[in-house]
This record gives sequence, C-alpha cells and structure tokens, in this order.
Amino acid sequence: MAISPRSSNYERLEGGMGPSRTGSNRRIGWKKFAIAGAAIIGLIWFLGPREPAKVLENWQSDAVYTKPPQDEADPVIPPPPHSDTKKPATFSGHPTSFEEDPDPSKTTHCKAPSAAHLPLVQYALMIDAGSTGSRIHVYKFHNCGSSPSYEYEVFKQRQPGLSSQIWDSAEEAAASLDVLLDEAVRVVPSSLRSCTPVAVKATAGLRLLPGSKSKDILDAVALRINEKYPFKLQEPDGVVIMDGKDEGVFAWITANYLLDTIRADTPVNTPTYAVLDLGGASTQIVFEPTFSNSDATFADGDHKYLLEFGGKSHVLYQHSYLGYGLMRARAHVHQLVDFMASIRNPGAGSLDTVPATIGNPCLARGTKREVEIVDERANTTKTVVMDGEQIGSFDACNRVIELVMAKDSICELKPCSFNGVYQPSILDSFASGKVLLLSYFFDRIDPLVSAEAGSSSSSTTDPVDKLTVSTIASLAKDVCLGRDSWVARWGNNKEVIADLEGRPEWCLDLTFMHGLLRLGYEFGDARDVVIGKKIQDTELGWCLGATIAMVGAGDLKCRAID
Repeated sequence: MAISPRSSNYERLEGGMGPSRTGSNRRIGWKKFAIAGAAIIGLIWFLGPREPAKVLENWQSDAVYTKPPQDEADPVIPPPPHSDTKKPATFSGHPTSFEEDPDPSKTTHCKAPSAAHLPLVQYALMIDAGSTGSRIHVYKFHNCGSSPSYEYEVFKQRQPGLSSQIWDSAEEAAASLDVLLDEAVRVVPSSLRSCTPVAVKATAGLRLLPGSKSKDILDAVALRINEKYPFKLQEPDGVVIMDGKDEGVFAWITANYLLDTIRADTPVNTPTYAVLDLGGASTQIVFEPTFSNSDATFADGDHKYLLEFGGKSHVLYQHSYLGYGLMRARAHVHQLVDFMASIRNPGAGSLDTVPATIGNPCLARGTKREVEIVDERANTTKTVVMDGEQIGSFDACNRVIELVMAKDSICELKPCSFNGVYQPSILDSFASGKVLLLSYFFDRIDPLVSAEAGSSSSSTTDPVDKLTVSTIASLAKDVCLGRDSWVARWGNNKEVIADLEGRPEWCLDLTFMHGLLRLGYEFGDARDVVIGKKIQDTELGWCLGATIAMVGAGDLKCRAID
C-alpha cells in the first residue's frame, strides 16, 4: 500500500515569510509590507528614551506547551483489555464515557444492528499528529440506526510531535506514537480490534520538514502500526499530511454535530456555528454563509465546499491559512521586530559574544524571552533576547500584527479577509450567526476569563465562556502592561500570575487573536463569540468529523488475523 505524504490538492508549503495568496502563482511575503511600514512604526515605539535592557540568561523556550503530560517519560504497560474487566453492575442509562460503560463490546442503545452485515459496536482511532504534539481519539460508535451513531471517546496526548527535531530517525519519531496506540489497545475490546480502523493525519507542522523527512516519518508510522498493532490501517490514505481544507471542514462537522445543528433529526434551517480553529502552524475558518442581501453572491473556487451530511446539503466557506497559526505568528512578529531593530541600529551586536537584546512591544512589560531568528535568505539562525521593557503594550503590538497580517495585499477576488484571500463579507453573509473559537483560542483566553469570574476551567464542559471580540482586546491590554496590571485585574491568583510570568508572549498571543478576528476576518468588536474545548465530554477539533466520515463511508474492512 502506497503511503502519500500529503493530500494531492493542498500544494502550498508554509514558509518563514508567510503563506502565498490563493489562486495566484505570485507570492507576496509579509516583509515587503513590513519594509514600507518599518520607519513609521520604528518612530512610534523604538525611538523613545528608555533604560538599556539587560541580557536574559537561561530563559526557557515557550515554542510549545510548557507543561508536557506527566506520563510522557513513564514506561507504558498496557493493562488487560477492558473487555475482560468487570464493570459496576449498578449503571443504568446510556454511558457517556468509557468509565461508565458496563460492557465496551456492547451498546445500551439496542441489542442488534440495523443491518445484518454491520457490527453492533464499531470503534475507530484517529491520531492527530500536530505541530506541538500528537493526540489519539478512541471513538465508540453503534449501528442501531441507518448510520453509525457516536457514543463517547477516550483521549490521550503526548509531546513533542512527529515533526520535532529531537527525534534522531524516522523510526524513533514513529515509536513516539506507541504510548497513544497502547492506550487504544487498553480501551478497545480484543474481539473488535481487527475491525477497528486507525488513521494518522498530520497537520501543518510536518509540512515544514525539509526534503523527504515528512514522507520518511509517515512511512515509518505506517510500517510500525502494521507490524506492532492489531488495528486495521485505513485505506487509502491511512497515514497522510491532511489537506488544510479538510481540517477546517471536519472541525466544523465535529462542533455542529455535537451541538446538534446538523444531525439527521435536526430541524431544517437550524442555524449552524462558524468554527475558527487556531493551531500552531495554521488557522482555519469555516462557516455557512446566509446572505441577507439578495444581490450578494458566493463566488466559486477552492474556498467553496459542498457538504452532504445527515441527509441535508450545506454550502460552506472555508480557508486554511498556512503560516498564521500561533507559533508561526510568533516567529513572524519576532522576525519583523528584529528587522526593524536592524534598520534603526545597523550592525549592532554583530561582534557581541552574547545575544543582542531588542525591545519588543509584543512582550509583556518587565518580561524577557530568548528566541531564535531565522534568516531564510541567508540560511542562518541567530539568538536574540526580546525584552518587553516598559514598551510592551496592546496598541504598539497591534501595529506590528497589522503588518504581519498583510491586510493590504492585492485582492484579486473581492472581498478579501487578509493576505489577499477571498472571503464573503461577514456583515453580509454571517451577520448574526454564532461563532465558536477552538484550540489556542481556548488555551489562552479561558484561564484568564475563568479566573476573573472565579470559576474553574471549562475544559470539561460545553462551550462556556461567552465573550465579545472586544473582551479579547481588553485582556490583551492588561496582559501587555505587566505584573502590576495582572495583580490589579486578577488579584493574587497565583496560578494565573505564574502562567503569565512563564509565558511573556501571552501579550503577543492575545493581540494576534484579536487582530485575526477584528482586522483579518472583520468581526465587529461587539460580536459575541464562545470558546470551547469539549462538548459532551468530547474534544472539539477536526478529529471526530474526520472519523465520522471514515466510519460512515460504508467500506470498512477488517484486518486478517494471523
């Protein structure tokens, strides 16, 4: 079986200079726009008098999550399969989690499948090989109706991801998934494993690897699963780099399926949610336009996605922005700040033996961070210390974000969002629809709004935190102003203060998120949005949507038992 390193219709690679425009062979890098605005912005926040910044020593990088799972380094010894484990006999009703399930090999919804050729219970495995880590979703379905119905999931994650530079070989990278697949062995009853499909879908991070590295890793993953584990690798495309278009649409399906807006029994014309997913290397937006103006049209192109789901048709707008995930946005901002500093003081630090220190308004005041700056033209890397000094501020950082987002790029098919990408006007096509923000949106916003409200994290409940776009700006303003501002807003909440101290770029992150919503997609400041991580104890994101498509395809095959 041939393993493709990527989906065929997603050809653009992410580069350090930002993504190219859709529908054009010309690539407009954000630095070209940066040069035009550098002098003006430099005057705004570089030329003011301030005390010389000190070089930061031994700063810990925050390029990925700083709190890896505690079990990452522990040896994995799978316990006996749960099909052999006794469950409490007192449970009644339909289980919503593995722990509640009296018998994982059966279902409480019916005693026999709707068709003789279908299994009563179907498990499916989806591994999300992201840029900052890998995650497995073990999903349970039943076939009591005409199509597979979802019951619950078991979730486990590990860091770093397949694309991490710590792996010495493709085989070592592939072995990093063992802890996840061992969890699947623990959960899936032994009698059902050979008919349990597994798919590994890498997202934007793996596209950054040079040469054949990404293909080598994917081939090694496929080989390891086939040789070591009893599950059936999905055919075709069991191990691939996922199309960004599919990533966004599957995330939309997941959220709207769990929110009961697109199921077979959902009333016709039920409004759907727009889903905005922010990963490490890319970000996606998907929504169902409903034009209030009868003269408005939805232009044809790759952004238009026709979806048949639950017996209904949906015409979606979707786009995946490579290079505008949170970690890539950070890298672009640091490159731009370094570039402007070099204009202000050419040659500074060239003879120094310690990293140069550069004032950066996108770091919280009084914080520092050591970062690597990549010059792709010269193929060199240097280390600098970014210092929020007393210049960190939402307004100054926002001016840098505006340049990174290339809002003034040539718009060949109007209207455009940013970077020259066509998008129907939100005001015309989604004026009052509900908006759901996922992934890094939740990770950065929820701890702050939950602490302010005096509530615990909402990561285990339905979408909870209802806020407006302007709320994100308000959070960013206080985060960027440093510790005194943190204490004034969040009191002596030790956990929040420690998190903010440990992530100086939280100022940058929130400012970028606000810029993405307000400047990029053009949501109004008063627009209501919700953030979420789980619905019905199920992780949001593209995985459930992709798995529903996999088990609903009707051509699942079982693995031959040796």
